[in-house]
Amino acid sequence: MLVVFAIILLALVLFVTEWLPIDVTAILVMVLLMVLGTDGVANFTEISTAEGTSGFSNSATITVLAMLILSSGISQTGVVQIVGRKMSAFAGEDLDKQLLATIGVSGPISGFINNTPVVAILVPVVSDIAHKGKTSPSKLLIPLSYASMFGGMLTLIGTSTNILASDVSARLLDHPFSMFEFTQLGIVVLLVGSLYLMTVGHRLLPERVPVDEDYVTEYDIEEYLTEVIVDEGSPIVGSTVADAIDRVAFDADILQVVRDDEEFIEPIGQKTIRAGDTLRLRADRPTVQQLVERETLTIDGGPETDAELEPEEIPDRTLVEVVVPRGSFLVGESLETSTFRQRYDATVLAFRSRGETVRSDMDERRIRVGDTLLVQAAPDSIDRLSQNDDFIVAHEPDEPDYRTEKIPHATAIMAGVVGFVAVPWGAVGTALAGVTGVAALESMSALSLPIMVTALAGVVAMVASGVLKPTEIYDAVEWDVIFLLAGIIPLGIALEQTGGADLLGSLVASTGAYLPALGVLWVFYLATGLITGVISNNASVVLMLPVAVETASQIGANPFAFVLAVTFAASTAFLTPVGYQTNLFVYGPGGYKFVDFVRVGAPLQFLLSIVTVLGINFFWGL
Repeated sequence: MLVVFAIILLALVLFVTEWLPIDVTAILVMVLLMVLGTDGVANFTEISTAEGTSGFSNSATITVLAMLILSSGISQTGVVQIVGRKMSAFAGEDLDKQLLATIGVSGPISGFINNTPVVAILVPVVSDIAHKGKTSPSKLLIPLSYASMFGGMLTLIGTSTNILASDVSARLLDHPFSMFEFTQLGIVVLLVGSLYLMTVGHRLLPERVPVDEDYVTEYDIEEYLTEVIVDEGSPIVGSTVADAIDRVAFDADILQVVRDDEEFIEPIGQKTIRAGDTLRLRADRPTVQQLVERETLTIDGGPETDAELEPEEIPDRTLVEVVVPRGSFLVGESLETSTFRQRYDATVLAFRSRGETVRSDMDERRIRVGDTLLVQAAPDSIDRLSQNDDFIVAHEPDEPDYRTEKIPHATAIMAGVVGFVAVPWGAVGTALAGVTGVAALESMSALSLPIMVTALAGVVAMVASGVLKPTEIYDAVEWDVIFLLAGIIPLGIALEQTGGADLLGSLVASTGAYLPALGVLWVFYLATGLITGVISNNASVVLMLPVAVETASQIGANPFAFVLAVTFAASTAFLTPVGYQTNLFVYGPGGYKFVDFVRVGAPLQFLLSIVTVLGINFFWGL
């Protein structure tokens, strides 16, 4: 038991510090459990090799994998983006309408499409709404993330956390979630949370990104952008742009070359520098001074706005923000070690990481999930970035390429996936048997299939109907999420088998001497919310559900009520930007600081803790 607790502590430290990617941490946990298990060097964890690897064959893991592919198929049709444009037309310049449109679209859609890709799709849509409506994106992007969490609690398939919790509930209580198991409470949460965001929440959000500011001012990079003239006799005359500056010695990039009133931007790596050229540099003042003294250059001021930085003949979207989502090849890399510049002919002017704006010494900084890069590139490079799932470009492409003709197919497939799980075929068969007198119709209950089976069938149908190409199904899967689930599921099993859940349950159950069952339920909700704020929501479910069930058993309460409290708390993590991936998606484009999530999320978390606990008591009883 002590060894399992030590592994849990190690996992928590690694999750919080991000010394290793969270999926790698989960695999490390799995390996430790097996090495120290029944087939390893000792029997400290009581986990066999088969149990240690069971996460890969677990129905929750496979279901999440299938749902990610189905969500990708929906996004390929452009249906969410089309709804987003309708939302933009409705919103105009009225903040209340903008909030209503943002919440009204992201919430309900997230009930049927995994909420993580929904936010990834809508970040550029909402950013454009803010830009066109003369509103700070800071006022809309946190509401977008939070509303998607509300919507995720409408159905079983809204979040991967729900699917995982259903699997754990089936193992502990023999009670998996049905498709609409908690929809009634999810609707209450959606309505109360939306009302809070519409009336109170947006007032607590500062305008971190002022409405009229451009990127140069917003990222405060004026002093990092300088124009220099190449003098006659300069040693860089005749060199290519790629070779002109020693990046090992100098933290500087040549962004543009101006020659005879003609401006060149990426790709300019192989352009030869001539005397008289004006070079626009990204470098701090001391670096520029060293270059001037060493390379025979003359300082000629610097651009102060986006318009000055962008050539007139190139469309105005040569400067964009690019969010790095989980699973991107950039995660864990630096600009120096990655191939980002070469692959996209792009220059990174600055980036935001966990609320900090980085303008110098960028090449060595490790890029993390949620970091937002300020990128300058040619329009075709921006289009390639927009089409790559490794990035979320915070502006919609001008001519998006969607398979709109496949919208009916994708919609019908999703309806089938949900319908075969949700329809009570047994009741339908019994009713038809009574009406028609055909007793064989009572066997229609056999048509009811597990969500894993219908989701996998949906994947096959997506490919067969042309909604998805066969090669796209692999790109659609967030493999880090899959490895996280596979690695963390055995930890919950170990917690149960070693008696760790019993011990923790006994400790929490002792509060029953001072609190009623409803109070203990509320404690579990708050504790899960706090834990989810610093580690993965899926990890918090695996750790907290066995303890919650054991606690409920010891105080004589309804264990399923405790399962629901943990599930709702883990799926609605508002307090920090790192507790839920959708928060990371909006962190950079909204220009937020860590405290903004606490300021808006803490009152909301407290409000929903009361609403959810009372709702569970009302609908399911204690």
